[in-house]
Parts: sequence; C-alpha cells; structure tokens
Amino acid sequence: MSDPRRLARRARMLRWLLNLYPPYLGAGIRIQHIGADMRSASVRMKLARWNRNYVGTQFGGSLYSMVDPFYMLLLMETLGRDYIVWDKAASIDFIAPGKGPVYAEFHVDDALLDDIRQQTASGKKYLPRLQVDIRDGAGELVARVDKTLYVRLKPQARQA
Repeated sequence: MSDPRRLARRARMLRWLLNLYPPYLGAGIRIQHIGADMRSASVRMKLARWNRNYVGTQFGGSLYSMVDPFYMLLLMETLGRDYIVWDKAASIDFIAPGKGPVYAEFHVDDALLDDIRQQTASGKKYLPRLQVDIRDGAGELVARVDKTLYVRLKPQARQA
C-alpha cells in the first residue's frame, strides 16, 4: 500500500464506514479523524441516554468499544498484506467517571513499525503491548486501555 492517494482514500472510506457502523452509532461513538497515512486516528464519544450507566456516567463497555479496533486496523493498513494482525488481549483501568464527551487518540510511529518488522522477520509471532488513554473534554484521564496485539509475517512472505 505505497500509493499515498490510495491510502488516503482508504482512510476516508474506513472513517465513513466506521461512523455508520451500528454499534458505534448506537453508542454515540464518532471517528473524528483517520490520518491519510493510516498512522493516526481520533475518536469521540458523547454522553447520551443510551450509553449512560446506572449512575449517569459513561458506560464502561462503551468506553472500551470506542478504542477496541483502532490499533489493529492501523497496523493492518501500515504493515500491509504480508502481515497477520489480531487483537490478542486487552484490559481497561477506569480512573475517573466520564461525565461528558470523551476522546481517544491513536498513533503508530516508525519506531513501532520497525520494531514489529524486526521481531517478525524470522516468522515468529510478536505481541506488542500498546496503550491508549481516554480523556474528557478538559483533558483529564478517564480510563487507560492496554492492548496486546498478535503480529506475524504470513508464511509466503517469510525469508527462506
């Protein structure tokens, strides 16, 4: 996926599709941005009747849902078709109640991509651990999500 224009079109299409995805629509989750190079994304979730818990704050399942697929999707797109990328594990630490809109930002940098390529060059699996913070409108930490991904070079792409 080396053509920047094609990658930018894929980013726009992915954002459009995710914003129409029924579970995201129902939870009030909105993808605000996916970088044209597929290395970044930002997500917002408003607080509404349908994603509010018993005490009137953001429902924990919705907080996790808003961040669930993004590292996997970004890595799939930036690493390309020669790699298998799956979510393997996740945990969420609830820090403070989300009493209004909340936000999360994702970034995939060259160091991460280089590390993944180096660790998987021989065909072994690699389990990178990534973290994303969910913050409120004032920038206060609401929750921290730790994600472990499974990444492996596909057999046909491995070095002999």
